[in-house]
Amino acid sequence: MEEPVPNGDPTVSPPDIGRLHVLTDFHLQQQHAHAELARMAVRGGADTIQFRQKHGGIQNILVEAQKVAQVCQDASIPLLVDDRVDVAQAVGANGVHLGQNDFPIDAARSILGPDATIGATATKTEQVVAAYEMGADYIGFGPVFPTTSKRNPKSVKGPEGVRDASEAVPIPIIAIGGITHDRVRPTLEAGAHGVAVLSAICTAKNPERATARFRAAIDGAKPES
Repeated sequence: MEEPVPNGDPTVSPPDIGRLHVLTDFHLQQQHAHAELARMAVRGGADTIQFRQKHGGIQNILVEAQKVAQVCQDASIPLLVDDRVDVAQAVGANGVHLGQNDFPIDAARSILGPDATIGATATKTEQVVAAYEMGADYIGFGPVFPTTSKRNPKSVKGPEGVRDASEAVPIPIIAIGGITHDRVRPTLEAGAHGVAVLSAICTAKNPERATARFRAAIDGAKPES
């Protein structure tokens, strides 16, 4: 049996999945607006920005997402919107990152088209495989380490879980959950393509400097085989 095509169209080249995804946030901290965080993260070396806004009215979310989209456009950095296919479409984002209870991956693909980048959250290897078969371009897998950014985080997977996930599918695994700059190397060596970072950057005293430390850790780690 032929392997599923990640983006659902064999004539479309798979998207370039960045190795340092920085999630913007205005819940864990209120010092920096989404666009400001995105701008500092880009200056620090982020190669993908994820706009993450879990609460608030849709009009406010759209305004903030549009500002982040402009930052990313100016820097030629991909923007993904967490959870919200409608917001991603409205602001011209490169794609979305979808949780287990969010919009179905295949339905998001039908709306956003074959060129969109669609990432999917998975906490178990079977979810990794299911997301791949539905057409995800990459998997956000975790939590790899203990995390405080979620109220009820799933059981910690560790580098061993990352290894299992990366061996289960041929698409990139982006590790998330409790990622600090000193945990980057073992995570990548376990098979992750890259990492996604939230609190370690957005709550840092200097988000740009914090991002740069992650960038240096990725660049100095063992290259992908």
